[in-house]
Amino acid sequence: MSWLVQPRLVNDPFSDPGVYLDFRYGRRAILFDLGDVSALSPRELLRVSHVFVSHTHVDHMAGFDRLFRLCLHRPFPLILIGPPGFAAQVEHRIRGFTWNLLDENSVDFCLRAMDYDGKNLTEAAVFHAREAFARKEFDLPVFPQGVAWMEDEFRIEAVALDHGIPSLAFALREVLQVNVWRGVLNELDLPPGPWLNEAKRAVRLGLPDDHPVDVPGKPSIRLGDLKGRALRIAPGQAVVYVTDAAPHPENRAKILQLARAADQLFIEAVFLERDRPLALASLHLTAWEAGSIAREAGVRFITPFHHSARYLSEPDVLREEVFESFRVDDRKAMRA
Repeated sequence: MSWLVQPRLVNDPFSDPGVYLDFRYGRRAILFDLGDVSALSPRELLRVSHVFVSHTHVDHMAGFDRLFRLCLHRPFPLILIGPPGFAAQVEHRIRGFTWNLLDENSVDFCLRAMDYDGKNLTEAAVFHAREAFARKEFDLPVFPQGVAWMEDEFRIEAVALDHGIPSLAFALREVLQVNVWRGVLNELDLPPGPWLNEAKRAVRLGLPDDHPVDVPGKPSIRLGDLKGRALRIAPGQAVVYVTDAAPHPENRAKILQLARAADQLFIEAVFLERDRPLALASLHLTAWEAGSIAREAGVRFITPFHHSARYLSEPDVLREEVFESFRVDDRKAMRA
């Protein structure tokens, strides 16, 4: 089965946090957090349609200028979603530049910024290049509680964690994973091509089996006939991103609910457990707690990041503690 997105850290674990989620099919990507993005090429950044920002500490937002500048001459919008007050902060950032050369003949690049309070979108602002990025309000999209964004193929769930301020954690969940059996396609004398994307979309939307699917150069085929033979359907991919969270029970409970049975968990591991007083003082997770959360949530793969620079002289020690905690039950089972 092929995943909807290929996620990876933007930077090494000691540098600014962020995950780049590259869609396997379609020229598109999503970012979780917007710190230093110099490691991403202009081509990669121009694929970004949405950015979900945990909070606006500088290491999570410093890449805004580069992304914004690259997108200025593209015709499709950039959507940014962050914690309460985020739209206003984006507006102030934009107002720091001079836009006297923009007019009605400019490419009408559009930036939309929205606030999310941990349960719902609460405020929205839109900025158009042809209007010199003057702020305007627009109607918020309506999603179920706990969902920051939703499309046919996936949704972005989000919760607000305590970091002294709200810090959002995100989960991309694919609605359904639909793949094509190429061998069966040949048996049915059906050609490959973009029409299969429409068939997959119909499956994800739950359209009835008698829904006709158009096939180039062929008679249409019933969706049910494809589902029964040429399409393989399975639960969708889940990718979770957690950073900047105080190590206390309330945050842990929220993270566990968000990350339950995820395929991949990207989670901060800032301090060693032996330095837990530092974690408590700075409102960050320890490596041991990160691994323990991943184990209890039943995730398949864990990627730790956001390491404190105090461990640069022993760069593997945090990762090792995360995986020791993640596998602790396996070792107990082996000893038994």
